[in-house]
Amino acid sequence: MSLRTPLARVRHLGSAKDGTHHWWMQRVTALALLPLTLWFVISVIGLAGADHAAVAAWAGHPLSATLLVLLLVATFYHAVLGLQVVIEDYVHDRVARTALLLLVQGLGILLATLGILSVLALLF
Repeated sequence: MSLRTPLARVRHLGSAKDGTHHWWMQRVTALALLPLTLWFVISVIGLAGADHAAVAAWAGHPLSATLLVLLLVATFYHAVLGLQVVIEDYVHDRVARTALLLLVQGLGILLATLGILSVLALLF
């Protein structure tokens, strides 16, 4: 049991100085995802019924490939940021929290890299 007040316990811990940047990045990626997702959905609807060669040719076009890479980066970065907040808020065990944060970041990087390499394979 501590005789210190809650304010005294918190007063000298300081700020992590990371919350504002994290919050802004979530908003920026959400705003970037709006037009990118709309473009992707409209494009996929336009490709309905197309064969594999047509879809590969569409994804291999420089503009489509660029927008697909941007969509992948924004999607996975936004997902990692969101999952990080959930893990930090609801996982109280320090070891489990650290392990989950590393797992989420690693999976985000791995899946984004695989997606980007797939698009680049179609482009080149």
